[in-house]
Amino acid sequence: MHSVAAYRDYLEQGGFDHVFSHIHSGSRIKESRQRMSGLLQCMSEQFDGQEICFASAPGRTELGGNHTDHNHGHVLAAAVNLDCLAAFSKSKDNMVTIISEGYDPIRVDISDTHPRVEEKESSAAIVRGVADGFRKLGLNVGGFNACVHSIIPAGAGLSSSAAFEVLIGRIFSYLYNGRKISPLEVARIAKRAENIHFGKPCGFMDQMACSFEGILSIDFNNPEQPGVTSVQPGFDHEAGKGFYGTGYRLCVINTGGSHADLTPDYAAIPAEMSQAAKLCGQDQAKGLTLDRILENIDLIRTKAGDRAVLRLFHFINEDRRALQQAEALTTGDMSRFLRLVAESSRSSSDLLQNCFSPNTPKTQPIPLALTLTEQILGTRGVGRVHGGGFAGTIQTYVHNSDFEQYCQAMEKVFGINSLIELSIRQPGNEYLTPEQHITKSGE
Repeated sequence: MHSVAAYRDYLEQGGFDHVFSHIHSGSRIKESRQRMSGLLQCMSEQFDGQEICFASAPGRTELGGNHTDHNHGHVLAAAVNLDCLAAFSKSKDNMVTIISEGYDPIRVDISDTHPRVEEKESSAAIVRGVADGFRKLGLNVGGFNACVHSIIPAGAGLSSSAAFEVLIGRIFSYLYNGRKISPLEVARIAKRAENIHFGKPCGFMDQMACSFEGILSIDFNNPEQPGVTSVQPGFDHEAGKGFYGTGYRLCVINTGGSHADLTPDYAAIPAEMSQAAKLCGQDQAKGLTLDRILENIDLIRTKAGDRAVLRLFHFINEDRRALQQAEALTTGDMSRFLRLVAESSRSSSDLLQNCFSPNTPKTQPIPLALTLTEQILGTRGVGRVHGGGFAGTIQTYVHNSDFEQYCQAMEKVFGINSLIELSIRQPGNEYLTPEQHITKSGE
C-alpha cells in the first residue's frame, strides 16, 4: 500500500505509462493518466489520509463459440483494453463504500452477506454476493473504501457487470487474502454472486475471460471445472496497427436496441437445444453427431420443432469452429481465422437465428450492421453477431486501409462512438503500484 502522494508523484513522472500501454493500449495513455488522477482526487476527498492500492479488471469479447457454453461446448474469449479501475483502501469495520462517477454511492455492510430481495439487480447485491462467496469458501473478507471508474460501456456486450464482480474479488484478495485467490476461484465467486445475489442466470464465460485475461480457449464439458487453455497468437506483434499486427482492427459496433423484452428469446436457445438433445438420448448438445440427430430428426421436429434441429446443427459446427479458430490464431493463419469468423456469422444468422427477434420483425439492427459491413468491406473484413444477439453488438475485423471509411459509415447509421476499437489485454497487471524504489509506508 502507498500514500496518495506517492501515487500522484509517480503518475506525474510518467511511471505508470508502460502499464497503461499494456492494459489500455498506447493510444489511451493520456486518458489513463486522467482516470488515475481523478481517482486519486476522489480518494483524497472522500477517504482522507489512507494508504491505497489500485486494481483493474477488464471487460471481455467473445471471439468464437456463439451460444455454445450453456450446452457444455467450447468458447474462444478474450479480455480487452476497456476496464474497471479502482483505488481502494481498508476500512476499519465491515462496511464497503464505493464511489463511482455518475452513480449513487454504494454502501454495504458485509457483516451479513445473505441475499436480499430489495438488492436484486443492483451493484450492492454484487458486492454482498462476492463477499458471501469468499466466506462460503472459508476465505477472509472485510470492509474497504474505493473510488471506481469504468470505461466499459454498459449494454455493449463487453461484460461490464462481470468486470465489476472480478474487480471486487481482486480487492478482497489483495486486502484480506495475500493476493492468493486464483483466477478460477475469483471467476467462480463472481458468477455465483451474479446468479444468486444479483438474480441473473448468466453462464460462466464472462467471468472466466475477465478473471484469467489474455485469449482463452475454454472447454465447458465440466461446467464447474472448465478446461482453460491460453492461446498465444503466432503473429508478428510489431508488424503494424490492429489485431496483433495482422493489419486488421478488432471492433465491436453497438447497434442499439433494448434487451428489456428479449429474455424469452435468449432463454429459448438453451432450452430448445437441451430439449432436442434429450430427444436424442442425452442431457445437452455436447457430444451429439450429425448421424445421431438424423436418426431422431422426426421426433425432434414433432416435439421441439424445426428451429431446434437447426440450433443443434449450429452447436455441432460452432463447437468445432471455436477450436479451429484457436488453432488458426496459434499458427498465425489470419486468412483461415477470418474464414471461420465468416462461417460463424452465417451459422448464427441462418441456424441459431439470434440476429433479430421474431416478435419485432421490423427492428433488425444486427442484420443491418452485418449487411453494411459486407457491403463496405467486401473481402477486406468480416463481421459476426457478438454475444447473446437479438440486439446489441456485432464484432468486426476491419482492414487498416478501410478503417476510417468504415468507422464514419457505421457511426453515421448507429451514432457517434457506436464503433469501439478493441485490443487484447494480457494477464499480469491486475494491481498497479509504484516501483520498488518509492518508499513504502506499509504493505
